[in-house]
Formats: sequence, C-alpha cells, structure tokens
Amino acid sequence: MFSIGAIAGLSPRRERGDGGEVPGADVDLVDGLDRPTWNVVAGWLQHSTSVSTRQTRLQVLATFLRWLSTLTPPVALLEVTEDHLIAYRDAAATGALTIGVRKPGKALGPATVAKQRHNLSRFYGYARRRKVIAYNPAADVDAPPVSTEGSTRPFTPVQHRHMRAGVAKLAKAGQLAQAAAIALLDDVGGRVGLLAGLTAGDIRTVTESDGSRHTVVRFRNKGGKYAELPIPDADTIAMLQQLRQGKHADDLLFTREDGWPIDRWWVTAALKAAAAAGQMPTEEGEKAHPHRSAPPSSPNSWTAARHRSRSSRPCSTSRSPPPSATRAVTSV
Repeated sequence: MFSIGAIAGLSPRRERGDGGEVPGADVDLVDGLDRPTWNVVAGWLQHSTSVSTRQTRLQVLATFLRWLSTLTPPVALLEVTEDHLIAYRDAAATGALTIGVRKPGKALGPATVAKQRHNLSRFYGYARRRKVIAYNPAADVDAPPVSTEGSTRPFTPVQHRHMRAGVAKLAKAGQLAQAAAIALLDDVGGRVGLLAGLTAGDIRTVTESDGSRHTVVRFRNKGGKYAELPIPDADTIAMLQQLRQGKHADDLLFTREDGWPIDRWWVTAALKAAAAAGQMPTEEGEKAHPHRSAPPSSPNSWTAARHRSRSSRPCSTSRSPPPSATRAVTSV
C-alpha cells in the first residue's frame, strides 16, 4: 500500500460523481508525510473497523496538519507537544483558525473542538503504544465544556408513567406496532435506528446453561457486530410476540401502514401518540422525543438500559456466544 486512499472507505474524491469517499486533498496531504509518520497514520486509520470513524479521523488529522504547517517554524506531526495541542484547541474555540476549516475566522462549537481533541488523543495514544513516541501529548489537554442548554430533557417519573400508560392504550386500540416500538425502546435503551432494521427473527428466546429462559432482542450495533439485550418487561414481550405472528424470520418487525420501513419521524409520532393516549399534559406531550428517557432511578430507564448494555451486557454477544456459555436460541 502506497496511499491511504487504498484503505476501505478512504478512496479520494477528485471531482463530483467520481465515486470518491473523502476529499482528495486530504489523502494527498497524508500521503506527502515522511514514510515513518505515514506508517503510523495509516496504521491508526486501519485500526478502526468503522468506515465513518476512519473518515472522521482523516478529516480531523488533515485539519490539524494544515494548522501545523502555519506555525513558525512548522511542526512535524510526531513532534507535537502538549503546548501545541492547547494552542490548537484555543485557536479552534476562539475562531483563530484560518486554514483547514470551512469558515475561517469562525469559532468552532465546543462539541466539534471536543471531537478534535478526542481523535487527536486517540492518534497519539496509538503512536505511543506503537513506541513511536514516548508519551501522549494530548493526554492532559482538557476538552472545552459542552453546554447542555437546549438539550433534550429526560422524562420525569410522572411523565414516564403517562407514557407507559399510553403504550398500553395504543396496544388495546389496535396500534400494536407503535406501542411495541416505544415499549421496546423504553426497555432496552437502544437507538431509534435500531428499530428500523429489526426482523421478526431478531426477537429470540434464550435458554441459558442453568435452564433459565429469557427473551432478548438481537441487533447490529454501530461497530457492525451483533449484540443481544434482554427485554425485561413482560407486557413488551407479549406485544412483540403478537406482532411477530404471521411473519417470516427475515420480515421487518416494524413497518409503516404502506409497508415501507419506519424512520425516526414515525417513531417520534408513535411516542407523541403514546403521550397523548396516556393523558400526558398537551404541552409536555408535544415535546416528547425518542431521545428522552426516564430518570436513572426508574427500573425501565432508557439511561439505565444503556448502562447495562455497555457494562454488564449479560446477553451481549457477537455472531456466536462466548465459549464459556452454553445456550440454546430459538425465535419463538
């Protein structure tokens, strides 16, 4: 390999419609590095299995390289110090960047600056592990605080009870798909995009080695691997099993009335319908959004479910269960 453009997801785009995936100028910039530095960058880009992550890494690194070239004297990528990274962070946050950004002179948002700092820290951490540099210069560079003003607030316990009551009413009224979708998100804390690709066969009954049985939902996570999360609520399980009836294992579990796959607008409409059915005050119900959740104290909290999925993951697995577990999986 003599160009990072040969890495999957990083083919250079030279002109509109040529099929390239990233700006050709970014590829050329990295390819112009000295060979030892290029080897580290290429290895770091390949280290990620996600195409979108590779593309983000390349964009962040190319922006940083262009800034390094403006310094007097210019600084090599692997000779960067903590002071350089602090200066870069401050320049980005105050609008002092005049190269490598879409709108020179305009301050980047805290979230964007934090993303840059995160990716640069990952790069230098990788270089340190490969023993190319002695320490990670970004390790002690703090990211700017990200304001939560205007962010989506979680449901209060009272609002959460209204929502779950509305889910039950939707199911009784024949809106089974909407009710099951909201109940499933509430139980397992998955992303809204999780619902669109679920098939009838992704709702499974798992028998553990001790004979215990529980129902799980199987989905593909952002990294491309399959994972399973337990569905704790019996009413949710009953709705999902009813929804699965008459479907083949590879049929979509959730579809719109016209048969097309659902999207986030469909989910948002379903959540607002549940809020209205549960007699949540109108003003609060209109603000209902799938990103909202019950507070962590609630046993069905989306936040708590996310924590379970990221930490304990009692049923988390890739395509096959771990060697230490003996389980039988059925789709019924």
